[in-house]
Amino acid sequence: MIEELLPESVVAVEGFGDDGAEGTMLYPEEQALLTRAVAKRRREFTAVRGCARRAMEKLGVAPAPILPGERGAPQWPAGVIGSMTHCEGYTAAAVARATDLASLGIDAEPHLVLPDGVLGAVALPAEVARLGGLGARIPDIHWDRLLFSAKESVYKAWFPLTAKWLDFSEADIDIFVDPGAGVHALSGRLRAELLVPGPLVGGDRLGFFDGRWTVQRGLVATVITVPHG
Repeated sequence: MIEELLPESVVAVEGFGDDGAEGTMLYPEEQALLTRAVAKRRREFTAVRGCARRAMEKLGVAPAPILPGERGAPQWPAGVIGSMTHCEGYTAAAVARATDLASLGIDAEPHLVLPDGVLGAVALPAEVARLGGLGARIPDIHWDRLLFSAKESVYKAWFPLTAKWLDFSEADIDIFVDPGAGVHALSGRLRAELLVPGPLVGGDRLGFFDGRWTVQRGLVATVITVPHG
């Protein structure tokens, strides 16, 4: 599901249910982070790292511990960029060589309406207005949840390039639907206008991030990829 949203230079591995948790060995450094973790947290932590290690193996990169760094961002081996996500019943990781992409972010969420009050906390007025238009056209999609996921993917792509916080209000995300997308597997593209000075990539200061989204199997998935050029 995630892989179909990403360019060919990115390797993605996903799991449904507890796929990946069974049979995944954690490094001692990773185990040390779970000494007080509840069983659910331990399963998710292990499963998503199982996905990440299989993705790294497909990329031709030796397995290594994946530890959270500043603000929880995963720390990848030198020369590798990547992103991980997990929600109830789903885990995924995507990796690429740093020579192929500047950054990437992935996120998955259950395809459910956001809890009360969350949309108002994360969305700009212009975004809320556009969601209303999308909902009138295609009411079967929980556009509020899709926007929330897109904001998460934007942040995951932003932070490795800047090492700075990006508030929900500092990116204005427009959601587009692919022509002819089916009812049961809708998809489209994303464009996030950065409302603060963007990162420098290849000598250029970026004003936008672009990405893709899909809704299928009871999940919303979004990706943002930042090329070098």
